[in-house]
Amino acid sequence: MSAEPFVHPALFYRGDREYAAATTAFVREGLAAGEPVAVSVPGRNLALIRAELGAEADKVLLLDMTKAGRNPGRIIPAVLRDFADRHPDDHVRIIGEPIWPGRTATEYPACAQHEALINYAFAGRHVTILCPYDLAGLDPAVLEDAEVTHPVLRDADGERRSDRYAPQDVVDGYNRPLAEPDARVTRAAELRFDRTNLSDVRGLAAAQAAAAGFAGARLDDIRLAVAELGANSLDHGGGSGLFRSWSADGRLVCEVSDTGHITDPLAGRSPVDPRMAGSRGLLIVNLLSDLVRVHTRQGGTVIRVYFDLP
Repeated sequence: MSAEPFVHPALFYRGDREYAAATTAFVREGLAAGEPVAVSVPGRNLALIRAELGAEADKVLLLDMTKAGRNPGRIIPAVLRDFADRHPDDHVRIIGEPIWPGRTATEYPACAQHEALINYAFAGRHVTILCPYDLAGLDPAVLEDAEVTHPVLRDADGERRSDRYAPQDVVDGYNRPLAEPDARVTRAAELRFDRTNLSDVRGLAAAQAAAAGFAGARLDDIRLAVAELGANSLDHGGGSGLFRSWSADGRLVCEVSDTGHITDPLAGRSPVDPRMAGSRGLLIVNLLSDLVRVHTRQGGTVIRVYFDLP
């Protein structure tokens, strides 16, 4: 058995009763050991856990993953690390369910990569993160990916090591070219930029967002996210880039491409001490967006951010 203090099991469950029994047993084991415990799962499942725990639910941080983890790229910094880092001297126990029936084909690659990257983000940490998977509601290919991203597998029959564990295969396997927008696109715009006209990119993004119905703070979020992507292109992507934007499938999409290459798989997923200098652009983008998709390779990177239409 590995001496690695980080434990990352996938829980394969079938039905509400099995789900509630397995997750609350995990929570109660942590509470009995005096461990800080957090639960971030979709709202319906959160209600099951809360009801099963009864008064003990008050001892647990409960979060709706459909809100806290709407963008899979923000789960590590804003949910998992946020909780674990508050308890640096304790073994921390977390339930995180980032993949549920209803996640779209556009969202899923980012979800799978997130599950793989957890293993790197928490290596060496005294943390256990249990990730439930719905056997009845999820595609078999999703369940197969779970065996690759989790070193330990649990189900009604017990616990076993995963013979298929190879998280880098999932990180690399979903680093695919992003599909071009199709005929459902509306309000398309495009602008090449460099250091002379980055402000024009911010202005175009704001105009696109306003035309799509965004206003107030959310409009500011979109403007800031695009500004950070543009600044990254200037600093790390060859000094120029291409901005594109369109609306489709209930979302505003903003895309920035350049000639850079992101080599750190955890870029944008690690909390940054505000007292330290350095870039935090991709982190800001992950925190503000409803979805972030990335395709990066030697000689070129495309980052596509999505904002749910109001």
